[in-house]
Amino acid sequence: MSPSSRIPWHKSLSVRLLLTSVTIAVLSVGATAWLAVQTTTHALQEERGQVLSDDNDILRQLSGFAATHPSWDGVQTTVRHLSRATGRRIALTTETGYVIVDSAAPATALPARASAAVEPLNTDTYTEPGAQLSGVDPRAVGPYLLPPAERTQVKTLAEKRLACMRRYGTNGSSRQMPSGRTVVTADDGPASVPLECADGVLNTPTRTEQKALDELNALIAPCLGHTTAQGVPVFGSAIDLVPGIGNPATDGIRWLAASDRQKAQSCVDSARREQLAPYVAPRATLYLGSLDRQAAGFDLSPANKSKIVGVTGLVLAVTVAITAVVAIRLVRPLRALTAAAQQPPQQHVRVAVTTRDETGYLAAAFNDLTARREQLEAQRKAMVSDIAHELRTPLTNIRGWLEVTRDGLLDPDPDLIASLHDEAVLLQHIIDDLQDLAAVDAGTLTLHLEPVAVDQLIAQVVAAHSARAEAEGIRLRTHTEPGLWLEADPGRMRQSLGNLVSNALRHTPANGTVTLTARQSDELAVLTVQDTGSGITPEDLPHVFERFWRAEKSRSRRTGGSGLGLSIVRQFVEAHGGTVTARSEPGAGAVFAIRLSRRKEPDSDSP
Repeated sequence: MSPSSRIPWHKSLSVRLLLTSVTIAVLSVGATAWLAVQTTTHALQEERGQVLSDDNDILRQLSGFAATHPSWDGVQTTVRHLSRATGRRIALTTETGYVIVDSAAPATALPARASAAVEPLNTDTYTEPGAQLSGVDPRAVGPYLLPPAERTQVKTLAEKRLACMRRYGTNGSSRQMPSGRTVVTADDGPASVPLECADGVLNTPTRTEQKALDELNALIAPCLGHTTAQGVPVFGSAIDLVPGIGNPATDGIRWLAASDRQKAQSCVDSARREQLAPYVAPRATLYLGSLDRQAAGFDLSPANKSKIVGVTGLVLAVTVAITAVVAIRLVRPLRALTAAAQQPPQQHVRVAVTTRDETGYLAAAFNDLTARREQLEAQRKAMVSDIAHELRTPLTNIRGWLEVTRDGLLDPDPDLIASLHDEAVLLQHIIDDLQDLAAVDAGTLTLHLEPVAVDQLIAQVVAAHSARAEAEGIRLRTHTEPGLWLEADPGRMRQSLGNLVSNALRHTPANGTVTLTARQSDELAVLTVQDTGSGITPEDLPHVFERFWRAEKSRSRRTGGSGLGLSIVRQFVEAHGGTVTARSEPGAGAVFAIRLSRRKEPDSDSP
């Protein structure tokens, strides 16, 4: 049975790709159609009803009603008129949600979101002159509303002012404010009013206005906190606060100290709102929507529905076809990889790389993995053979000498016992090296880190090998920079340096030199062992740290050792987070360098 036949259809890469493509196509087509419908609907709404303009007009008129009425009583007529004129649903509720008025049928749910708040004492939506007057709707005049007699009086004064201005060649116009006061405006600005006409009579508050100003001054004084000697607030008669006469933001506080202006303006705004609050309707929430119970939109004609279905089907067909082609091309090399991976390990099957995409890179990685597996298998076989070879020789010697002694052919004299002991020591050394490598491979190697002085470490290694060096006529030299410290396991580091020194002594002829040096390189400590031996050939240099590798193909332990020493050095150094390298030229000796992170010299008081 082929591997592909065992894969459930719902887990097949081809099926999943097809389903994914179909889902994406359906979502994209549906989203596009929905977006087109919504966009067209919104455009039709804006073109037909000018929704934004109508909503602003509704808010402006309702704010005007609130500014001129102390409650919302009687607003139903205004709401019905606005609803019929704009074709919009209009609903007003209190802050607690109680419905004041609703142009829709009873029990109709309110829109999900409120459109605006109607609050004439805090508004910035009024579009006529005076809209930004401290956030108060200019139609909210309250106690400043003039009775008919005072309106006629002020209007007569305004007409006299205009007649005077015309006599002196200045043109102007008049208009009536929401409070009923008539104001005169010169075409060329206030500075163009002739002095003969600026008698101040027109701008003098009427009895109603003066009464309201006195109330306002009484509200301002506690907030402002300081008065003149006569007990009159700093705004004097507060004539600038009369609607239609002045602007308190620029006139009433212009002569105050700069540090008091902001406070004075705040006091004026608070007092105005407190004075006007009884004369305006309470804050209400405005909801705007469509008069129809159903959301605005349009119905697709059968022809348009057919077009959408046809385009959707075409997109699905093209998507499925392209996905099928891509899926087949993707799955073919994956099936080849699966078949190759299921072959017996000893066959080391490789897959042809036919593409340069992710699948091709995966095939190349699989081939690399196969090559590494083949190499590891060869190394494993060689290692087993090497271990058997290394253990066979000392065991054969021990067995041979013991059999000769048992047969009585040789007496167990001290020389024989010493020879057997040497063979046992060699055997134990090989086993210990293998145990160290096994611990490193298993991740169970334990390091006992502590501050280590490099000069003392090198001195101990030299002392341990000085007898052998002297016996072979080789000079041991050292050169270390003082004050160099490591954070390391002293036993493992002595073993690593000892293996390098032992290897150097083994390959250095009589009268040669082995030099141990230690120096600082930035944040690293560099320990080197250099000899004057025969060196290592370039083709052998990359293999010096492999297990059981020796340059001498004769595998003589007298010149080649067990073949594990340098491999142990590399494993111990890497366990300390360092590196070990080798460089050599044939006939010029070899240099082995260990690089580890150095440590600052520990304090003298530390244990």
